[in-house]
Amino acid sequence: MWAFLSMANASITAIILAAGKGTRMKSDLPKGLHEVCGVPMVELVGRAVKEIGVEKPIVVVGHGGDQIQAKLGASYDYAWQHEQKGTGHAVQMAAHLLENLNGTVLVVPGDAPLLSSETLQNIVRVHEEAGASCTVATAFVQDPTGYGRVVTSESGECLAIVEHKDATPEQKKIQNVNTSLYCFNSSDLLEGLPHLSNNNSQGEFYLTDMITYLRSVSKKVVAAPIEEEGALVGVNDRWQLAEASKQLRLILLKKIALSGVTIIDPDSVFIGPDVEIGHNTTIHPNVYLEGKVTIGSDCEIGPATRITASQIGNGTTILFCNIAESKLGNNVWCGPYCNLRPETVLGDGVKLGDFVEIKKSTLATGVKVPHLTYVGDAEIGAHTNIGAGAIVANYDGFTKHHTTIGEDVFVGTGVTLVAPVNIGDRALLTAGSVITKDVPADSAGFGRARQENKDGWASDYRRKKQSKTN
Repeated sequence: MWAFLSMANASITAIILAAGKGTRMKSDLPKGLHEVCGVPMVELVGRAVKEIGVEKPIVVVGHGGDQIQAKLGASYDYAWQHEQKGTGHAVQMAAHLLENLNGTVLVVPGDAPLLSSETLQNIVRVHEEAGASCTVATAFVQDPTGYGRVVTSESGECLAIVEHKDATPEQKKIQNVNTSLYCFNSSDLLEGLPHLSNNNSQGEFYLTDMITYLRSVSKKVVAAPIEEEGALVGVNDRWQLAEASKQLRLILLKKIALSGVTIIDPDSVFIGPDVEIGHNTTIHPNVYLEGKVTIGSDCEIGPATRITASQIGNGTTILFCNIAESKLGNNVWCGPYCNLRPETVLGDGVKLGDFVEIKKSTLATGVKVPHLTYVGDAEIGAHTNIGAGAIVANYDGFTKHHTTIGEDVFVGTGVTLVAPVNIGDRALLTAGSVITKDVPADSAGFGRARQENKDGWASDYRRKKQSKTN
């Protein structure tokens, strides 16, 4: 899923099993929608499947199925398993969607977020080269407790898979285990599904029993050993979810670092799978990059910065900031302590200082907003300077209003612009003014009361206050 392979398999589909409630997650959210590095587990599995050429994977849903469908959308087909009666039963519920397929069917667990497209492609390759009816992905582990044991012949053929609870003491010593990842010939799968039985300790229909059936009708079943550790990482509780997130995060960070990005402290940086970063950029500690984020080359990001679903140009510096759904140009300086809310656009060379908040506004090339400022629903022209403490007051308690400020405008310290107003090019707004009317180009805007000094008033005031307290 992080390899971005350009593969194609002509007649292959996949069934992703995502109907389980996930009781141990202790959550109302469907198990498959719990996120690993900011992406639902079932979506990560779906991405890996699509990267090997599966155009429209089938997702088997049950508990919270409507939520899964709403999240994944129309690029998937769906089959419903209203009663969870085992993995074999889940695939039976999807059988009607395979009737017109003549090729290979991958069956993949929806709670294995670290599965990569390389592993899936390797299993398909082994399956097709062997001309097998079924291929089982297996792994050798030191402690096989809880895993289904893969029983093989002396020649290495796969004879059966025995679930841990059904295994004999001798079978429990087997360290070659099932990864719950399979390849089937579509016609053989459809032929065998009706023959599955629930005559076992759990009263469920096991997909693993397909191996026994296929061998009983002289079909070829092979094993595909895999070495990728992530193929065995299934998520059943919140701690396993955290561990999977950590493993995927480190995989992503390593890939980004090897592409030419400096990661100062991998233990404190969180980067999602949809993040792209240009070479020679440095990521400082305590940086969170979430959603679809694109960062250019030669940038300095962080420390203590969160960026969500935004685009950052080349040569930009961002420190101690929160940025959401925004677009920043080249050579922008942002921070410390800026809050950029959705639909903010900063042109090249914009400089934002400490404690600046921008909301749904466009700042053109070279605009400077040094510090202690709020700008909402505004458009600001090139090379305008916004003084300290200035406020673009966009909300009247009922409606948001727009403000337009032209090019090369100087907005003095402590100015409040009460929207809607338009400020012409090269205008000057004097410090402390409250601007409620449009200011033409090349004009000065004054909106404050005339200063009046009263001689001796301060001394009289202090004497009166002191006499009352004595």
